[in-house]
Amino acid sequence: MRVQKLAPAAPVVMGYLPIGFAYGVLAMNAGLTPFETITMSVVVYAGSAQLMAVSLFQAGINPFSIIATTFIVNLRHFLFSASLAPYLDRWQKGQVAAFCYELTDETFGVHSLRFARGENAAPITLAINLTCQLAWVAGTVLGVLAVSLITDVKPFALDYALPAMFIALLILQIKNKLHLVVALTGGLLSMLLWLSHVTQWNVILATLLAATLGAGWKTWTKRRS
Repeated sequence: MRVQKLAPAAPVVMGYLPIGFAYGVLAMNAGLTPFETITMSVVVYAGSAQLMAVSLFQAGINPFSIIATTFIVNLRHFLFSASLAPYLDRWQKGQVAAFCYELTDETFGVHSLRFARGENAAPITLAINLTCQLAWVAGTVLGVLAVSLITDVKPFALDYALPAMFIALLILQIKNKLHLVVALTGGLLSMLLWLSHVTQWNVILATLLAATLGAGWKTWTKRRS
């Protein structure tokens, strides 16, 4: 497999290394062991869920509440799966399972663009996912090793890397005015819901509302034409 075929993973890797590093430092400072910290990046592999779980663990929240909260936060993955499922109809069940295991917000953005161009071959797709996860795990390991030198990651502004990566992936997916309107509407609704203290459902509700608006508008314009 040629290395250039893994190029779509590059922006995700550049974001995952610093964020994984930050997670590693925060998890260790919260009281997790190196094994627990790294294992979570291998098994859970969900940046926002891991960072939130660490903060809840540090606050002394019981495990069942942590599991329930992360489940709610990750409900958006139902939307990701539903969107990409039509492109996986010729894949083997094992390949689909492996793809779903390593599907994240960022790899969803990458594969949305690839699949739309007809680039949905299972081997390269799974290789891109594996490359991204290895970057996340590598960042975590570096954070674990550096915890004795860095007790606070905030001065490094590493939390900027993830939103910046999301914005870059979003811009690549905007192809017309409708996409732009839906993206801006979703962002605005998410912020309004957050300010209304709907802090666990704001992303998925905003996504559903904005997508419904976009689908309705597209259907209406087609009927008029």
